[in-house]
Amino acid sequence: MSIGDRIMQLRKEAGLSQEAFAEKLGVSRQSVSKWESDSATPDLNKVIAICELFGVSSDYLLCGKEDSPVSETSAEPEAKIYEEVYVGEENPEEIYEEVNEAETNEEKNTKSSRNKKAKVIAVVLACCILIAAIIPISVAGYKKLRAKYDDPAVVQPSVNESAVVYPYVLVHGMGGWGEGAGINSVSPYWGASTGSLSEYLRGEGHQVYEVNVGPFSSAWDRACELYAQLTGTTVDYGAAHSKEHGHDRYGKEYTTPLYTDWGTKTPGDQLHKINLVGHSFGGTTIRLLASLLEYGSEAEQSASPDDLSPLFKGGKGEWINSITTLCSPHNGSTLYYVVDKENLIPSALGILQFAGGIVDKIEGGMIDFQLEHFGITSDSQDATSLINKSFMSGKDNAFYDLSPHGAKELNQSIKTVKSIYYFSYSYCTTEKSKISDNQIPLNSTILVLKPTATLIGSYTNTADDAPIKIDESWLPNDGLVNVVSAKYPEGESHTDYKQGIKIERGIWHVLPTRTGHHGTVIGMDGNTQETHEFYTNLITMINALPRIK
Repeated sequence: MSIGDRIMQLRKEAGLSQEAFAEKLGVSRQSVSKWESDSATPDLNKVIAICELFGVSSDYLLCGKEDSPVSETSAEPEAKIYEEVYVGEENPEEIYEEVNEAETNEEKNTKSSRNKKAKVIAVVLACCILIAAIIPISVAGYKKLRAKYDDPAVVQPSVNESAVVYPYVLVHGMGGWGEGAGINSVSPYWGASTGSLSEYLRGEGHQVYEVNVGPFSSAWDRACELYAQLTGTTVDYGAAHSKEHGHDRYGKEYTTPLYTDWGTKTPGDQLHKINLVGHSFGGTTIRLLASLLEYGSEAEQSASPDDLSPLFKGGKGEWINSITTLCSPHNGSTLYYVVDKENLIPSALGILQFAGGIVDKIEGGMIDFQLEHFGITSDSQDATSLINKSFMSGKDNAFYDLSPHGAKELNQSIKTVKSIYYFSYSYCTTEKSKISDNQIPLNSTILVLKPTATLIGSYTNTADDAPIKIDESWLPNDGLVNVVSAKYPEGESHTDYKQGIKIERGIWHVLPTRTGHHGTVIGMDGNTQETHEFYTNLITMINALPRIK
């Protein structure tokens, strides 16, 4: 075990995040991350401070020569106790916050110098705490635990096999990118102005992946690209779909799976699943992927029975543990009806292409439109013009899927999967005007979204010839997506998420709408601590959910 490994072990056993640990030592979180990855070593003063903080000797920290530190005999980590005792009883996020707050207060009251005597006392107390945490469960608590582990639907790991870790896969929205894009090194999509979210979460011990799917491609094409990246295969858009929309059937080849074990089983018969998190149009993408995995595609099965992609065969919905959507236009966005698409869309594409060109010169990468199957590449002359003519003229693109009528059409082919947990988060950056029924942007709304928030907040259309009737319930919005659309797909089973609710599979759990704009949830112009806490609490909640094979 290296110095970095020992620092990470001590920090985690003390229940500290990298950020909290860094604050105690008066250093940056990046410094802690470098120590734990052994890319840097703390100086002598910091070594002493770390030893004093955790009650270990410098011999142990630097050379590992002492017995394991006190914390190894302490109570189980809060997340594990939470998972086994509290799941299904309370609001997971509130419980987690209460535990953290209690620990913080305890730390403030015990900032005394540690010595060997205190160390022995700590061991004894830790054992007492562990016993006290287990024994009072008895009666009602025992029955709940017993019922949980007697449930044949819950995975029962073998004696020598711990529960499989379900990683998190982050899927960006329209116009977005993942870690593989050159622009991400300058401006990460996930984390935005708060820094790389994935790097932070990995530093906290979580397994996280980011994907790159077509920024302007349809939900269908993006779902096919996501599946190919996860499995390390060539993108197959399907024979029937490709013929209908006039593009190549096959796309990029991915030689290495993003998650090697996905869909396989352990010797103890545990299935390796994933948790999908989609922002904006990424939410539509992961919903469609799940539906295809479970139900397949009859059109594709008929069009190419001999060389059918496994994605279109169905029967694999259990490969996904949970789906979480963030500000996703489940029912489209009325922004589609109020913008000048003839000018706005080409302009948006041009801006992104220009930004990609700048990044290309700086970092050796760019924003990839991933439209090779339409005959459009990064080397194409006047790519925005080609996109507008050959790509935008049809329905196989993100813009059509984002229209309320396009989303309704798409939703007819997407079904929830009974074995998957579904969660949705919506944000609102508007309020009712004092002089009309319209919604107007809050002062805190990011400047670039104030015009669109105003447009969405003033658009209704209940005429008989309207493609979709838009009433006043559509006015509140996050600057790009209507709140009512972000909550759940129209017609699908749903329930409001609140304290004490039983989390069920196959229905949407709608979290309370939060104040913020479309980019708040990914850290755009955001608060670093709040952004990190949001995802930490989300992961804690999902990790604690009961499992099935």
